[in-house]
Amino acid sequence: MKHHVQLSAYFLLFIFITASCKKDRKHEETADKTNFVSASVSASLSSTQIKGLASQAGYGTFSPYLNYDVDFYKVIYTTNYKESQIEVSGLLGIPKGTPSAPSMMSAQHGTMFLDVAAPSNFPAPQAFSGFELLASVGYITLIPDFIGYGISKDLPHPYYDMEYSGSVVADMIKAVKYYLDKEKIPLGNRLFLMGYSEGGYVSLAAEKKIEAEPVEGLSLTAVVAGAGGYDLNGMLSTIATVPTYSDPSFIAMILNGYNSTYGWKRTFSDFFKDPYAGKIPSLLDGSKDGNAINQELTDSPSELLNSNFYAALLNADAEKVLKQAINANSFPGWFPKTPTRLYHGTADLAVPYETSVSAYNKFTTLGAKNIELKPIQGGTHATSILPMMQDALVWLLAADK
Repeated sequence: MKHHVQLSAYFLLFIFITASCKKDRKHEETADKTNFVSASVSASLSSTQIKGLASQAGYGTFSPYLNYDVDFYKVIYTTNYKESQIEVSGLLGIPKGTPSAPSMMSAQHGTMFLDVAAPSNFPAPQAFSGFELLASVGYITLIPDFIGYGISKDLPHPYYDMEYSGSVVADMIKAVKYYLDKEKIPLGNRLFLMGYSEGGYVSLAAEKKIEAEPVEGLSLTAVVAGAGGYDLNGMLSTIATVPTYSDPSFIAMILNGYNSTYGWKRTFSDFFKDPYAGKIPSLLDGSKDGNAINQELTDSPSELLNSNFYAALLNADAEKVLKQAINANSFPGWFPKTPTRLYHGTADLAVPYETSVSAYNKFTTLGAKNIELKPIQGGTHATSILPMMQDALVWLLAADK
């Protein structure tokens, strides 16, 4: 369900080739008290090049905000996974020539299936998410790959796991802050989070993590989350009651993610009917995008899912382990303290708009005072990221004064 944009292949290929020639500088630190591993230059783009990229990608309305040249780096750092420290990666964009020390923005990408789409592969064409533009706006911008992508692509992605989602973002923020301090690169004290689709969920998970464990020297100032599956139980219940669902790849991704992350060792035939059960391992091997996967599956949940499993989704006494995991990852007992906006397209069929309504109602009932629900009228999952970013950027810039 990643938002895909149509780019000029020639334009991005030019950037990719010219940027590849600059990957000869690498900074490494091995100090005992840091999770930072390395940072290597992946591209140095002028604001003119970035404006061209924005125009080609359909983000031309952002051009007035794209004022700074940017150095992009592939960052490697460590995070915890199943009681071990593993190396993960992400993209860092540092604007050049800002009039004052820039604030930090961590931007979280949407659901992805292709290995080559990992943000740290930028400026490879398929790795562009749109969030890279925030660096040219003037933010020191981080885009974590997440566990299961980039240099950790051989691990299963812990899709919609709240703890791993929050930690992989918080740990990149810590690693980058360490790197900036060591390189004497100015950094302001404000921290912002933004994400869409899975990235919307991950942004709230990171907000929860950072509110509980603040990053020294940074103040979490505002959070933007768009079209995330915050109410996973409600989302799966909806899928089980509709005749068609346009993104069956999501169902495969979340069941595979939970089965792998929690070590259930269940077979795909526990969840899916044949021939789909046999197809899914190769469909999720990182070589196909969401559209290609959807074409190999069926949009009928009753035809896709094992009949017993399908019935169990609506039976409160069945599939208790799965449902407990889903509830544990749906922000139980927590609400945002930081000013937060939830954006969602009202015509979103991939992640239903009601998911954000449910989350907003739960958060406000628990005591949230600084949260807004921002419907994008008529917006679908694919079309709502741009209006979200346009509206949110004005809000974030006002908060960054």
